Amino acid sequence: MACYMPFNSRNLDVNILVLKPKIVLVDELVDALKHFSIWTETFGCVHSSILQSIHGNMIVWYGAWMKRSDNDKRSLNSAIMSMLTNISSMAVLMDYSFFETYAGESKTGSASARFSTGDTVSFSIIAHTADENISQLDLSYTILATFKSSFLSMDGVTSGVCLKKYQNSKNAVADEFILNFFVWKSLQSCYSYILKSDIKDVIVPYLKGLSLDFKYDIFRVIYVSGDNLMDFQYSPSPPHQMLQTKKRQERSRP
Repeated sequence: MACYMPFNSRNLDVNILVLKPKIVLVDELVDALKHFSIWTETFGCVHSSILQSIHGNMIVWYGAWMKRSDNDKRSLNSAIMSMLTNISSMAVLMDYSFFETYAGESKTGSASARFSTGDTVSFSIIAHTADENISQLDLSYTILATFKSSFLSMDGVTSGVCLKKYQNSKNAVADEFILNFFVWKSLQSCYSYILKSDIKDVIVPYLKGLSLDFKYDIFRVIYVSGDNLMDFQYSPSPPHQMLQTKKRQERSRP
């Protein structure tokens, strides 16, 4: 089975959860997130996957949802947050955001980024939180310029996507978060590119001295929606009931 990340947000909303496990063995958390993925399909999630950081202890859940109104999205947020309480004993929710995908490229001719269980993917994260007037620079399209100029020369990458998120602070200053998502032919290909290129030095000359927070992480895809469909089809209870049962069991422990 394969999972897809669109190159634009015309028909799909992209949702990313970042989780920090509280437990040493994360198999139980991953299993709960697999059930969560099946549950989200009843709310219009058409693609989902679970990513595990190769060098850290972060777990990322990715979902692509059918486009909906702002009111419907708020209702969806409430349902998601309610369901996530069922895994609160296993992980801390570090971030929960909807992103807009606004550009993408593929070396295979695909109209979206395609990845499967076992693949290597990476995120570069650029956040602008300074007091400078960000109207001086459209960060999202500056990052897009670097993406377009470097993508074809990135050996070992098969596809990439640019995503953006805006948050309004109490001072009504827009904090802008940009993600670049890449799918690699192999982990070795990803390492080779990182060793040959200083990614931050590629981007910084375009940013005109702005104060930015830059992070980079590599993940292994450990699940995509549909991988364990047969297992869930023969489960005694629907996925959401299994998650709720798990929560009740945790509450009953001495």
